[in-house]
Amino acid sequence: MDLRDQVAVVTGGGSGIGAALARRFVAAGAAAVVVVDRAEDAARAVAAEIGGVAETVDVTDAEAVAALVGRVLDQHGRVDLFCSNAGITTGIGVDDPADLWHRALEVNLMAHVYAARAVLPSMLARGSGYLLNTASAAGLLTSPGDAPYAVSKHGAVAFGEWLSVTYGGRGIGVSVLCPLGVATPLLMDPLAAGRPGALAVAASGAIITPEQVADEVVEAIAAERFLILPHPEVGTFWAQKASDPDRWLAGVRRLVSGQISD
Repeated sequence: MDLRDQVAVVTGGGSGIGAALARRFVAAGAAAVVVVDRAEDAARAVAAEIGGVAETVDVTDAEAVAALVGRVLDQHGRVDLFCSNAGITTGIGVDDPADLWHRALEVNLMAHVYAARAVLPSMLARGSGYLLNTASAAGLLTSPGDAPYAVSKHGAVAFGEWLSVTYGGRGIGVSVLCPLGVATPLLMDPLAAGRPGALAVAASGAIITPEQVADEVVEAIAAERFLILPHPEVGTFWAQKASDPDRWLAGVRRLVSGQISD
């Protein structure tokens, strides 16, 4: 996919990876970038910086997402690239006093479904379009200390696979972004709080910048790679997990308990 003269929508675009993607798409020559975030001020700030359009939308509201796509189609005539990027962590396990399980599933998984539902009809009618879904290395591996995050991100990867199988032969490109440690509040705040999942991420590989992730994304969608791994070691861990799950699980347990050795 060549980003020049394309119309892109980025959810979670007010900060972190989403903001970096919006900036990078403009630098690559996109004709229009729509910056979507629940935080109106954040969306407006990024949009003003890049000359884009700001939208305040709750991505867990299917009707609101459909209305967003309708506005973009009315204004620009098409959506070439939809980046479903918003995400949350929870820091919980099986107990759920604040109903965070449902919240995580809505933001980290169902938001991808709502986006695809809204944008696919116009893409299929044109015979072209691209869906970029931000998942996580947790969607291929796991997330110690955050069960809803691990489960919802696995679902996001699985949904991306299904989209590619179902629509890849009809002109629709699909990529799933699975970074490990990225210096955004989504990681750094739990890391500062000493949450097991964040500590395991920090111990597993380098913490890179959102800008490095955005560079990798542009390169990957140009090649139309399904799986985008800004941390190549994630592919190695994933292969190890598939080849010997019991050994891999034992290794993660040692990592979490701080007993891992060379």
